[in-house]
Amino acid sequence: MTSAGLRRAVTLGRLCWRAGPVITVSQLVVTVAAGLLPAAVVWATKLLVDALAAEGGPHEVLGPVAALVGLGLAAGVLPHVTGYLRAESDRRLDLLLQDRLYTRVNGFQGLSRFEDPAFLDELRMATQATGGAMGPITSGLFDLGRNVITLAGLLGSLAVLSPLMAGLVAVAALPTLAARMSLEKRRAKMIAGQSEAARRQIFYSSLLTDVEAAKEVRLFGLGDFLRSRVIGELTSMQRAERRLDGREALTQSALATLSALVSGIGLAWAAYSALSGRLTLGDVTVFAASVAGTQAALIATVENAANASHALILFHHHERVMALADDLTPPRAPAALPPLGRGIELRDVWFRYDDDHPWVLRGVNLTIPHGASVALVGLNGAGKSTLIKLLCRFYDPSRGAILWDGVDLRDVPPAELRARMGVLFQDYMSYDLTAAENIGVGELAALADRTRIETAAELAGADQIVRSLPHGYDTTLSRIFFGPEDEAGVVLSGGQWQRLALARALVRENRDLLILDEPSSGLDAEAEYEVHRRLREHREGRTSLLVSHRLGAVRDADLIVVLGDGKIVEQGTHDHLIATRGRYARLFETQASGYRVEA
Repeated sequence: MTSAGLRRAVTLGRLCWRAGPVITVSQLVVTVAAGLLPAAVVWATKLLVDALAAEGGPHEVLGPVAALVGLGLAAGVLPHVTGYLRAESDRRLDLLLQDRLYTRVNGFQGLSRFEDPAFLDELRMATQATGGAMGPITSGLFDLGRNVITLAGLLGSLAVLSPLMAGLVAVAALPTLAARMSLEKRRAKMIAGQSEAARRQIFYSSLLTDVEAAKEVRLFGLGDFLRSRVIGELTSMQRAERRLDGREALTQSALATLSALVSGIGLAWAAYSALSGRLTLGDVTVFAASVAGTQAALIATVENAANASHALILFHHHERVMALADDLTPPRAPAALPPLGRGIELRDVWFRYDDDHPWVLRGVNLTIPHGASVALVGLNGAGKSTLIKLLCRFYDPSRGAILWDGVDLRDVPPAELRARMGVLFQDYMSYDLTAAENIGVGELAALADRTRIETAAELAGADQIVRSLPHGYDTTLSRIFFGPEDEAGVVLSGGQWQRLALARALVRENRDLLILDEPSSGLDAEAEYEVHRRLREHREGRTSLLVSHRLGAVRDADLIVVLGDGKIVEQGTHDHLIATRGRYARLFETQASGYRVEA
């Protein structure tokens, strides 16, 4: 084992102790007892055989018989005790590892990690480092200890009869160990290389089983296409596994032949020695049992080492995720975020998602005054959603700064900043929870406050929709989970989901900044009018940023900002922008013309 592997094994040992010290001590005691058991059985058997061969009396036979009965009882009970302790240890360690991993994942404040395929591969491998998968290291260390104790006892028994044969049996195990470790390294490398293919296979198979994709899959006849992709990825992965399994079968067969040859030589020697009078029948029994037991223990030890190697590789991915720094640079001296009094300023903000990608924002200078309603418009790809991500500090600007009453957002803990906002994203979530929970998760403190949830729903125009459901706010909005009384959940329309998502943003009362990204894109004309009427009343005197492609919804904003190619190309009131006859006026005229009827 390398020094890095040893370090990881020590770390896992500490985690195992932290997860359950009493369980760990109990495993140690049982391990020592189980390890000594085979040698004790061998010598008790020898005493019994020698007593019978010498035609001893009952009192000479009774002792070995009683010993064998007691050892048999222990042999029957210890595996069950070991199994229980192992399972309990795995469960406790699994809780600790999962909590540890997802605490670290939640610690990534931004989004860049989750848009990096290399990190997603690392994370997929890390999630496989469960308590059960770590068993070869945790409980496996006890198995290894038991096998070492067994080996010591049986090899010691062999050495008493023939030091040469004891050495031969031990040396014959070295090729097995070397070959098994080499194969395990190849297997780990193969699994790591298949990570992306595995993610693609999971993606394609999820499309075949996901209710959201089912409509298009059937409409466009994608079933066979996706199935062929699933089978293709599986075939590719299985091809590599087949090659490795074949090599492993050949190697293990050759090593098994070597073990059988060593055993045959040993037994032939023991039989010849017994015929010549150098060994008793009991000695031959000891020798035969010790050779068989030693080889079994050696094989188990090799398996322990190989499985431990694989587990250490998985734990290596776990540790790599744990060692990653936050994707947002932490402030050197965190600044307090004051209540918004003057406004938010974007000062020469440039941004791109990667150094190899084009600029999404190019020198944006913008002020969102306190108490004002600002609307952001522009064609797709203009940078509107990216600007919202920067305001929420999911990313930091590549250049420039965003100031909140003069405080750079990079100097503010992201959680504190986000707690001061109510945000509706264009790609909002639809949670498989109850209607009340779908709203309340916007402010966890509101989950137990039904009045607050209902107020937000009414403001978003969702209250009557929810009340018409079979169980009102307690209706489960899902087709994958049962609701009350094992009833199937209810599926909402796109517009109904959008109203709930809007209520989720509005349940955050009295926030400094309200951001609404396309809040009415899924609504019909009448519903859109009603929602924007309510929102105009709600936004009155509040600092808000509204993003919408429907320019009729933004005309009452205090300031309309037009983005184009990552830059601000126009800004002003609706009347001012119409009068200048620029890009906003052309967009507005294009949309308005669709509602006119030619004479």
